[in-house]
Amino acid sequence: MPTNPAINPTGQKSWENRHLTFKQPVDGLYDMWNADHDDLIEGYNAMTAAVQGFIRDAIRDKTTVRALGAGWSWTRIAATDGRILNTKGLNQKFNISASSVSPRYTGSPQHLLLAQCGVSVQEINHFLRTKNQCLRTSGASNGQTIAGALSTGTHGAAFDFGAIPEYVVGLHLITGPDRHVWLERASYPVVADSMAERLGAELLRDDELFNAALVSFGSFGFIHGILLETDDIFLLECHRQKRSFDAPMRQLLETLDFSLPVELPYGNERPYHLQALVNPYNLKGGAFINTMYKRPYGREYQAPDISSDGFAPGDDGPAFIGGLGDVVSALVPLTVNTLLKTEYKPFSDVWGIPGEIFNNVTTHGKVLSAAFAVPLEHVNRTTDIMLALNHTEGPFNGVFAYRFVKSTTATLGFTKFEPISCVMEMDGMYSNGNVRFCKKVWDAMDLERIPFTSHWGKVSDLSPARLETMYGDRLSAWKAARKRLLDAESLAVFTNPQITEWGLAEARAGVHV
Repeated sequence: MPTNPAINPTGQKSWENRHLTFKQPVDGLYDMWNADHDDLIEGYNAMTAAVQGFIRDAIRDKTTVRALGAGWSWTRIAATDGRILNTKGLNQKFNISASSVSPRYTGSPQHLLLAQCGVSVQEINHFLRTKNQCLRTSGASNGQTIAGALSTGTHGAAFDFGAIPEYVVGLHLITGPDRHVWLERASYPVVADSMAERLGAELLRDDELFNAALVSFGSFGFIHGILLETDDIFLLECHRQKRSFDAPMRQLLETLDFSLPVELPYGNERPYHLQALVNPYNLKGGAFINTMYKRPYGREYQAPDISSDGFAPGDDGPAFIGGLGDVVSALVPLTVNTLLKTEYKPFSDVWGIPGEIFNNVTTHGKVLSAAFAVPLEHVNRTTDIMLALNHTEGPFNGVFAYRFVKSTTATLGFTKFEPISCVMEMDGMYSNGNVRFCKKVWDAMDLERIPFTSHWGKVSDLSPARLETMYGDRLSAWKAARKRLLDAESLAVFTNPQITEWGLAEARAGVHV
């Protein structure tokens, strides 16, 4: 580790995302490393100053800046044609002392963790294990950085809790060469004024700004630190059952009524996590329902066995779907059936803490994952559209999945439908045919006037008009918050081509690379 904070050019002029779905030409890719300080806060503050200098140079050179996490997104939301900062070297974690907590904070100070932006979810899981704590939810994989996962609204299927933004209670944002802020809700103050002073940050307590910044794709400045609320450690008891995609199953997915005759492991006990995966080529026997029940920590258990291919019990479709291969249409049903039989097997009575159940940090092949949220009452209508189009416009080389997420407080969080959003997923091979199929689904939903929103980090077909339909007043509130937080020069620096194309920002006048 260097004695001073380092932001070093790599010499690279292009960057490719983790799922290999695009290559991005860049002005430069830079690696970041913390300084080797005995005082962690002093080292952290030194990096804040270094980032401010980097932003100053970008303004001078009329270029753009984007922070890069693990490159997990399928879209160019985290990319720019300017300068990209690889944050994975910024992985400090801080305990918050009682003296650093506001006397108005109603939570438990020992459950507060300040994580630097480049810390991976996996690293946080390992750290919290030593404190007998854990995260309340995460995505199916935990290779993402915490800032990257937060910024696109990453979710699991803890449907009575929500997505990652729901346990974030503070943000340290570097908004320009001469300004950085500690941002939290006025309705939920967490840190003492002295904590912001120690960081040298301007303290802002504002619900609208905070909710807008939660899911902002790196467009509200450089997220340096994220304050998380954690839980006491708990266990998940996990089951995966193979079922027919029949009327009771369909009714369960649209109502979350656990008294229905679907024969879950514990009858009508409400699980902590619910996910379903459906094979469109075997509706009579190709539906898998994944239930996880929250249990107290303390009993003896054997950690889940991770397969030789790296698959974990909490994996979603993209973890294994790369095994499909690009095959001719006539072979798609056989290929999907075969892959599910060999790679997505039922299991029961698997126990682990969340970081053990959701443990995957790898990907397998060039895969497509498209996810969109709908209100519960539209789940079956949407399912029927997908199945009908698979006959007329398919075959879709992949599977359909359902996850359930409590409505988010983030202004542009895509899991916005109350009280619970159903996230419907189309996971398969990345191909022109599969991308075209997804677009046909969304066009059909528009025609049927079914409300939906798209996952910001997955394959989508967004436009300014479609986003206006999806978010309405939330869209204008998000844009207004961004303009309140950033001055004109910083707005230009933190605007990338993707948000401009989607109508989330004005064209970058005067910016070049």
